[in-house]
Amino acid sequence: MRWLNTAIGEIYGLFVDDGHFALAIVIWLLLTWLAVSLLPALAVWGGIAFFLGLAAILLANARRSARR
Repeated sequence: MRWLNTAIGEIYGLFVDDGHFALAIVIWLLLTWLAVSLLPALAVWGGIAFFLGLAAILLANARRSARR
């Protein structure tokens, strides 16, 4: 059974290097989708807000990684 845990951990590691980074992206995706769904007037700005949020998440993750 230990080999199964190792295999799952390796597969997870192929796609997710930093769990906090991936979680932040998913949360930002959901928040942007929810905002655009509830307020259709924001649909024009949804793409820009999504991009800026992802850029901010990436910069924060790079800064945190550089400190280590």
